[in-house]
Amino acid sequence: MQDDNPLGALALNFLILSLLAVGGATAVLPEMHRQVVETAGWMTDAEFARAFAVAQAAPGPNILVVTLIGWHVAGVTGALVATFAMCAPASILAYVVGGVWHRFRHAKWRRAIQVGLMPMTVGLVAAGGFLLAEATARSYGAVALTLSSMAILLFTRISPLWMLAAGAAAGMLGLA
Repeated sequence: MQDDNPLGALALNFLILSLLAVGGATAVLPEMHRQVVETAGWMTDAEFARAFAVAQAAPGPNILVVTLIGWHVAGVTGALVATFAMCAPASILAYVVGGVWHRFRHAKWRRAIQVGLMPMTVGLVAAGGFLLAEATARSYGAVALTLSSMAILLFTRISPLWMLAAGAAAGMLGLA
């Protein structure tokens, strides 16, 4: 199906991911990578990592990676299909669940669900970060830049924009 109809495959893949993206698109990044790189072969590891980096550097929601993947696979139409498939189902689900969530705001089961979803979401996002770090670790400079930016962001209050600037500078100087 993916070779014959990339738009249909894009729509189906991102529709399913949309409903699983608890915590945003970053939470399903490992599965997105599996579908896009390993299963469909639409992108390489490096292309996927670059698309994610561009999406994160651009202003706006972290969902932009989906648009870039769609663009890579099928141009403007692919970008629109992938973005709509990722956003529409999740938006509808959020609207419906939001009403129920508000209605039962004092229920014990609601708090239990929130407590269970928090560590799961953090784990999914961490898995995505590890996957991207692996895909970009093509030189000692890239590994050093990844580890140092992670340490700086974890242990200081320095803006991530400085890390993006350092990464761009390292790339321009051929250090990463």
